[in-house]
Amino acid sequence: MVRIELAWLDWSIVVLYFAAIIGIGLYLKKFTKTGEDFFLAGRKNSSWVAGLAFLSANLGALEILGWTGGTMKYGMFVSHFYWVGAIPAMIFLGLYMMPFYYSSKIHSVPGYLKLRFDEKTRLLNAVSFAVMTLLMSGINLYLMALVFNVLLGWNWHASMWASAAAIACYITLGGLMSAIFTEIVQFFLIWFGLFLVSIMGIIEFGGVANVMEGLPATMTSLWATAGSPDENAMGVTWLGLAMGLGFVLSFGYWTTDFLVVQRAFSSKDLRSARLTPITASFFKMALPFIVVVAGLVALKLVGNPDSGFALPVDPVTGEKNYDAALPLLILRYYPTGLVGLGITALLAGFMAGQAGNVSAFNTVWTYDIYRAVINPKASDTHLVWMGRMTTIVGILLSVVTAYVAMQFNTIMDYIQAIFSWVNAPLFATFLLGMFWKRTTANGAFWGLLAGMIVSFSIFMGFRLDAIGPGLAKFLTLTEHPSDMTRNLWQASWAWITTFVLTIGISLFTTPRPDAELIGLVKGLTAEPDDSRVAWFRRPVFWAILSGIVLIALNVWFW
Repeated sequence: MVRIELAWLDWSIVVLYFAAIIGIGLYLKKFTKTGEDFFLAGRKNSSWVAGLAFLSANLGALEILGWTGGTMKYGMFVSHFYWVGAIPAMIFLGLYMMPFYYSSKIHSVPGYLKLRFDEKTRLLNAVSFAVMTLLMSGINLYLMALVFNVLLGWNWHASMWASAAAIACYITLGGLMSAIFTEIVQFFLIWFGLFLVSIMGIIEFGGVANVMEGLPATMTSLWATAGSPDENAMGVTWLGLAMGLGFVLSFGYWTTDFLVVQRAFSSKDLRSARLTPITASFFKMALPFIVVVAGLVALKLVGNPDSGFALPVDPVTGEKNYDAALPLLILRYYPTGLVGLGITALLAGFMAGQAGNVSAFNTVWTYDIYRAVINPKASDTHLVWMGRMTTIVGILLSVVTAYVAMQFNTIMDYIQAIFSWVNAPLFATFLLGMFWKRTTANGAFWGLLAGMIVSFSIFMGFRLDAIGPGLAKFLTLTEHPSDMTRNLWQASWAWITTFVLTIGISLFTTPRPDAELIGLVKGLTAEPDDSRVAWFRRPVFWAILSGIVLIALNVWFW
């Protein structure tokens, strides 16, 4: 089994990182007095600060390790999760949904559902989001411990508890402000620590063309092999990509998941809040040049017996551990000192995703469950205390869910399944709530609940082999769907169920009067006025530019 031996300089970098993030938490504690400070970072951040934190909160274990290894299995199709599966939704969030979120001065995404619909809809979303967040948090801890156990020989349990303790320290002390500051540090660590892997891999092979040479067309194109599930490694068609990923899962995650949206809430004004996801979209588009290129380099090395590059075998499944690809590339290319930087960048990625989950969890629990149901008269000081206690409890529960995550051999598919249970139907609820004033509270609640049940039922049906070939083909348009194809289509069915049922029930129930929906629904809310702002500082300008770059990338790598 491969082991990375860290020199004293490498260890120094790792220790310095842990000391720095805890020090940030200690320093920012004195600025964190009110609920606005702890849960929303005082609403003082620029679009650049919020934008970097917005993206960094998404740079967890899935992004860095999962999709590097995923590239070895699916090739450039992984880029869809960064481009089609993210950018349109991020632009839509900034241009059309953020005015409703930010102007209502809510502390959380479920808080909007309370204002737009009622308490039961808010509580349903809050509970489901809290459960999802804990599951995702556990996956971050599990993957971090797994990789460092396999590659460094560190004790699995010690690795997990050390990371959990560090995150608990700085989030408990400084709340969202600490999370955002450390996420910005982590953002630059990830880029400087990992981008060199791709560059050195390209140099070793003598150029990008040589990396691609010899690889099958199924691994080196985006759309050319999407006509049939048999023509690409992911086993999905362009319709599944466009509907399941590009629309339902993408919009469901980026527009309603409080984990990332919370960072935009910390902006100093509406224009900055709208620019937050749009600014982040440019960096999101660049990530495949780290993740996908590194995965293709690893795939090329594994195919060459003389390279000496071999993936370790997972002791549980007996299969190659693709998640180890990126750490092994760090070992191959980085000298002493840079190895420490690379390992620290991986740690930063894990901890950025973990911190994002924990800070979102403590806000939703405190405002949307504790204050709403348990203690409605809680003072601001008490809510800050509760937020700190919830952080510690959330970390402990994350450790529990990390042990649960050990039971799943396909972590990447498991994560997409979780998104399909919660985010996919929730997007239909928000879409109708924000853009159709006739949507009622009962329609939203029962539609959302039904969508969640449908998605989870399809997941369990496939997992228990209870779905026959005929029904499987009806649900996924293919006779032998892969796990990823199932996830994309179960998300689509969840969205359709919620959308149709919400409309149907709303037509037979009484809507709220227009006067109660001002600021919550399009047509009853004042449009953002950017006329006094220079054209190059307007969200629309940067959104158009982001869209142009997205189209160019998809055409270039067709």
